Amino acid sequence: MTSMTATPTLTKKDFESDQDVRWCPGCGDYAVLAQMQKLMPTLGIPRENFAFISGIGCSSRFPYYMETYGMHSIHGRAPAIATGLKLARPELSVWVVTGDGDALAIGGNHFIHAMRRNIGLKIILLNNRIYGLTKGQYSPTSELGKKTKTTPLGSIDRPFSPVAVALGAGATFVARTTDADQAHMGSVLKRAAEHEGTAFVEIFQNCIVFNDGAFAAITDKSVRDDARLLLEHGKPLVFGKNKDKGIRLRGLEPEVVTIGEDGVSVSDLVVHDEASEHSGAAFFLSQFDAPRLPVPLGVFRAVSTPTYEGMNTQLHADARASRGRGDLAALFNSGDLWTIT
Repeated sequence: MTSMTATPTLTKKDFESDQDVRWCPGCGDYAVLAQMQKLMPTLGIPRENFAFISGIGCSSRFPYYMETYGMHSIHGRAPAIATGLKLARPELSVWVVTGDGDALAIGGNHFIHAMRRNIGLKIILLNNRIYGLTKGQYSPTSELGKKTKTTPLGSIDRPFSPVAVALGAGATFVARTTDADQAHMGSVLKRAAEHEGTAFVEIFQNCIVFNDGAFAAITDKSVRDDARLLLEHGKPLVFGKNKDKGIRLRGLEPEVVTIGEDGVSVSDLVVHDEASEHSGAAFFLSQFDAPRLPVPLGVFRAVSTPTYEGMNTQLHADARASRGRGDLAALFNSGDLWTIT
């Protein structure tokens, strides 16, 4: 008789490592870590089948604090290392945790190619609009005019929108959330975990030491309802404390309108379609920015296309079916040979 052993039920505590968490008190990274540890046991995946890969930065200490396999790698290269892991072990749930400097400066090339390949990685970018680990230099997402140690007169660089970069590279799942809204963050991370292919999530994260309050306009409960736009698939773009504001198109330009004024009704508003095969609608939303327009949060795009690791597995199967299993020694000694004396 075969003995059957029940799979143990995992809890949040099973994903908490024994390492002291070394982020500054009040850092937004704590909120992200808590939600991640809370999410993992709900996915029905054995703990040994998770891997967290990071680069360099405050956020990149993440693998130390997850009781899973993981690797604290090198600056900007986490997507490349994670890609290799996913190709070698496609059954694993592979997560990349990165920051705005790590992913979009030195790691920009690796970031965009992970997006275009649609490999099954979950890439979480903690965006605090600053270099925190190296003590406060401006980053690729710092706002124009930002005064830092490396831009004492104010930055003249136009900032990247991580969501727009991901969409421009063809990402099949793109979302944004904040460290200040635990429920929203949890729901977005769960959607990302369930996506087949590359899932990209930008998290607005407060750096309490070097860039405190960078996102206060959309996270402070006293003002956020009028400054943020919560995206819901198939529903009109409505926001505001009283849900009386919306986004209407005037030609190709979005404008804020008040429902019930000047004959405006809900039927006049733009309807969000995260499943559109064309990324133009999602890119349109990625250009919204305060104070003229509310900042969108939620899932911008979620479409299903073949994954890179799936196509790679099929490629190997087809090659073996037509040519048989390879012989490395025979390959090395085939074709044209030269003897060097």
